[in-house]
Amino acid sequence: MAMVSEFLGQLTLSYGAEVEPKFPTVVPVRDFDPAKDAARIETAIKTKGVDEQTVIDILTRRSGEQRREIAFEYERIAKKDLMTALKGALSGPLEALMLGLMKTTAQYDASELKASIKGLGTDEETLIEIVCSRNNKELEEIKKVYKEMFKKEVDKDVAGDTSGDFAKLLLALVQTKRDEPSNVVDYEKIDEDARSLYEAGVNRKGTDVNTWISIMAQRSIPHLQKVFERYKSYSPYDMKESIRKEVKGDLEKSFLTLVECFENRQLYFANRLSEAMKSKGAKEKVVTRIMVSRCEVDLMKIRTEFRKQHKRTLYQTIAEHTKGDYQKALLSLCGGDD
Repeated sequence: MAMVSEFLGQLTLSYGAEVEPKFPTVVPVRDFDPAKDAARIETAIKTKGVDEQTVIDILTRRSGEQRREIAFEYERIAKKDLMTALKGALSGPLEALMLGLMKTTAQYDASELKASIKGLGTDEETLIEIVCSRNNKELEEIKKVYKEMFKKEVDKDVAGDTSGDFAKLLLALVQTKRDEPSNVVDYEKIDEDARSLYEAGVNRKGTDVNTWISIMAQRSIPHLQKVFERYKSYSPYDMKESIRKEVKGDLEKSFLTLVECFENRQLYFANRLSEAMKSKGAKEKVVTRIMVSRCEVDLMKIRTEFRKQHKRTLYQTIAEHTKGDYQKALLSLCGGDD
């Protein structure tokens, strides 16, 4: 009996907390030999003209954990740091992608976040994508790593670089006060939140943005999904239409990103990728960031959503809109055609 109750306890634990199953395209390789990989990379880098293909084959088909073991072995063999060696040997978008792969997902997100608020002008698009699409657990990890890497607090940097309601929303999200999903569905609270969102926006002149922020930054995701459903019984517009009517600029983009991620996070990333590869070239920074940051998290599911939504595969789209070694690396991370 003790066994059974222990098992049930584990079940509720994993259900109560926000443990999302993973759908990676990059998984640990079997029969892994980090010393052999490190030696092959060293030879590839020393080759006249650099043998990019070998570097791509190895680093895009090893898990993050394995890449770090390779880096350790590389330093032992070559007596220099692998990141520095890659910087010297590669250039352009391929270099950015490979260096991204050498960081943990949280380190990568933290450095992208830092880059978006560093120097003149803020890259709001990146800031919104990272802060509004990451869940509580991911944001907690980013905050911790950000402090280790840059000796600063994320929220202080974000606050110093943004203003108004946009800053308020980002800060509320970065504080990671979101409720964990509960096993109990609270219909009264769902109704109350839906009505509050309606009364704070569409139902009045001007928008009470603070009410919107506190509900969207603090409620659990399953709860909010039900709130948005319920919202339709109060408002003539759904939540996304209401956001478009009520707020503009970066605040509008942030609220829309949140709602899209609450509804279907992988579809949000699929649409971002499609958007980034609409024109003749590709917005390489966006494509690189999503492929690197999601390849060990949910890129397999992003691929599925991409195909459903855009009637062609992510693989085909990458093949059409990128070129050279950068394209090879992206296709390898993509992990196959659907």
